[in-house]
Amino acid sequence: MHTKPLLFCLLISVSFNCKPQQDAPVRTDDAATTQSKMPEGKVAQLLSKMSDAMGGTSQWDNLEYVSWTFFGARHLVWDKKQNRVRIESPKDSSIYLVNLDELTGRYAANGVEVTDEAALSDNLKRGKSIWINDMYWLFMPFKLTDPGVTVNYLRSDTTLTGVKADVLELLFDNVGDTPQNKYEIFVDQTDHLIKQWDFFKNASQATASKKWPWDNYQDYSGILLSADRSDNGGPSNVRVYEHLDDKVFTSFESFKFY
Repeated sequence: MHTKPLLFCLLISVSFNCKPQQDAPVRTDDAATTQSKMPEGKVAQLLSKMSDAMGGTSQWDNLEYVSWTFFGARHLVWDKKQNRVRIESPKDSSIYLVNLDELTGRYAANGVEVTDEAALSDNLKRGKSIWINDMYWLFMPFKLTDPGVTVNYLRSDTTLTGVKADVLELLFDNVGDTPQNKYEIFVDQTDHLIKQWDFFKNASQATASKKWPWDNYQDYSGILLSADRSDNGGPSNVRVYEHLDDKVFTSFESFKFY
């Protein structure tokens, strides 16, 4: 895969715009503050269990096309095999058609295609940044072994909803748009699915800037993904496809995916 992991009102090694939300309370009990050390091999074992719980690497590798809506603000269609994305933003009727590897493609706003070379380049870069952010909210569990991502075991803890979890720390080395960010992800000790992630705008922070649930997992052609979450945030309307017309990624012609 070619992805490297934008959100705060944040995100992961990234930065984007969403509606401000009140920060969730930070836990201060013993379980939240007691750290333990897990050998590096155990981290690898836990990551493997997480991948298997979500369907496994073979299902991830076989994924062809997926579409989703992000925070109700924009719609994305990703051609995973050729690493192309279509992003539609109803707010300004903008459409991004981006080859993510070559950073080539097309862009239109309010029904008018942008052909100026510099302006087009800027908008294609913006499209890629949008995709980096929005993809991570949906597929982060499959991205933990990407180059530049460091995963450390922190402690055993409980989520805000009381789920017993192993807590992993995610740090980033020149990955994504905001590498100074840090995350703590809470992995259910029973089913090995991520149930919460805590965002730290700066890795040096002692307390989280924001906390979000990862819940309502559904099976999408053999892959378990968390969408339509209980806080009404993040990804929704997820669909996977085996075949899509190439025009989806090359034409401003209207298509319905949501």
